[in-house]
Formats: sequence, structure tokens, C-alpha cells
Amino acid sequence: MAGVFEVEVDGVEHDHGLEHHDEPNQFDVSKLSPEEKWRVEHARMHAKHKGHEAMHAEMVLILIVTLVVAQLVLVQWKQRHPKSYNLVTLFQMWVVPLYFTTKLHWWRFLTTWFIFSVITAYISFRATRKPLACTTPRLVYKWFLLLYKISYATGIVGYTVVMFTLFGINLIFRIKPEDAMDFGVSLLFYGLYYGVLGRDFAEMCADFMASTVGYYNASGMPTKHLSDNICAVCGQPILVDVSEEGIIENTYRLSCNHVFHEFCIRGWCIVGKKQMCPYCKEKVDLKRMFSNPWERPHVMYGQLLDWLRYLVAWQPVIIGFVQGINYVLGLE
Repeated sequence: MAGVFEVEVDGVEHDHGLEHHDEPNQFDVSKLSPEEKWRVEHARMHAKHKGHEAMHAEMVLILIVTLVVAQLVLVQWKQRHPKSYNLVTLFQMWVVPLYFTTKLHWWRFLTTWFIFSVITAYISFRATRKPLACTTPRLVYKWFLLLYKISYATGIVGYTVVMFTLFGINLIFRIKPEDAMDFGVSLLFYGLYYGVLGRDFAEMCADFMASTVGYYNASGMPTKHLSDNICAVCGQPILVDVSEEGIIENTYRLSCNHVFHEFCIRGWCIVGKKQMCPYCKEKVDLKRMFSNPWERPHVMYGQLLDWLRYLVAWQPVIIGFVQGINYVLGLE
């Protein structure tokens, strides 16, 4: 349906109402280009808000004060009650994008979000069982390591595409700049979003599993003698000798002489903040043997993830709170 508007440009009011179809300064919006439509909407917005400078200044002041106060509250909450802060932030990181993407009908993101949620929910369910199954640490490690590698590679590809677009390399392949930039930014967001979600869920699973009483059973005591060729975590045979280089995974021996599959002991390592052998409970320095990719990220990468948490989890809440204040005060 064609629409006709009244726009004021350079102090001259052009009447494009529906009751004046015979005037020469009318135009059909449906025939305008997207850029021209944006200019018309921009002019209408300026005409609508003209003379409201004092109200706009008040709204900006409310926004700044709310942002400062919210930041102070979040910092104090994080310092005083880190577990509850991390849990609430993780929940909002998981749920808030679902609301906006459903509203905007971004089915590609919703599909990846659903697959991630189903698998991670199953892994988290396994991690919270008591007593802990002997194969759970291996399963937890393999899933979150795979997720870390995929998200990291996706983020790198997205960043590379963005940089290539900025330097105009996309023109060599006859790709429009806006298409290339949208693709690069989307990949970058996917990599960062699922990277930070995977890291936070891994920490949550580690906390649950490390606090589980016992490993093989509720008492935490080994129930049978362990052979030298059996993994002390999963109870499955070890096919690669400690001195050999494995194709898929290596074999490790701790100072207590118990041997493990690499994925099993690494799974216990990200879980086992107890720093002990999962079988005999002898004290060992597991963190020195194994460094997990998400435990010691680059400083700037860690800051980027914290910024992403704030942007996705808390920024919509703060903006909604500001809009509520403006509504109560009658500011529109």
C-alpha cells in the first residue's frame, strides 16, 4: 500500500497527508529507494522531537546515572557473591538472546542455540549426578574442548572476513561489502557467544563435579584392585603405553603410579580442583601437568569475554530498567 507523508525540511513544511492528494509536493513512499525512505523517517523523527530538548537531556541524565549505579552494583555483587552472580549471568546469557532472536525470527541462531542447549543440558545433567559416573569427566572434557575449538575457529574466521572486508579484498571475489561484513560479524558473534557460554558451563560443571562426595561411589573409596593396564578413571583398558605417542590420545602416569587415558585425566583435571588422584586420592599437581585452554586465556581475550557477558546478559536489563523509569516519569 502506498503511503504519503508530511515532512518538514529546512524550515519549510511539506504536506503529504492523505487529504491533499492533488498538491504538487506529494510523493509516493513505496517508490522511494531504501536510502530515501530512511531520510524521510529521519526527517519525521526530527520533526516529532523538535522542542523537546529539555526532556531529552533529562532522559540522557537518567541513562548515565543508571549505567553508573548498575555497574557499581554488579561489581559489588561479583566481589561479594561470585557464585550467585556467575549463575545469574550464565542464565541470562543463555536466555536473553533467545527472546530477541525469536522476536526477530533469526532461525539460524535459534537452530544452533537449540542444538547447543540440548547437548549441554545432557552434559550438565551427567555432571550433577551423585555418585559421579566414571565416564563423566571424559565426556565433559571432550564436549567442552570440541566446543572451544569450534567457537575459536569460527571467531577467527569471522574476524578475518571482517578485516578482509575493511581492506576491500571482498571485491576481488565480487562480494558486496555489506554481505561480507554481515557474514563476518555473524561468525564473530557466534564464536564469541558460544565460546563464553561453553567456558561458563564448563566452570559450572567443574564446580558441581568437584563438590561431589566420592568418585566411584558415595564413600569415595576404591572398591577393587586396579591393574596396571586399566585406566583409573573409566576402568577401560589402556592400549597406548605411557612412553608411546598416541594417535588420538596419550597415556599419562601420575606420581602415585596410576595410569589414565589422556581425555579421562584431563576431564578429571578440569573437574578435579581437589588436586588429587581420582583413584587413590594422593595429592598431585594436576594443574602443572595439564593446562586447559579456557583456564588461562589471553588477558585481552578474557576482557573481551567479560565485555560480551555484560553486553548480552546485563545491558538489555539495564536499558529495560531505564525505559521503566522514563515511563513512570512520563518521559517519552
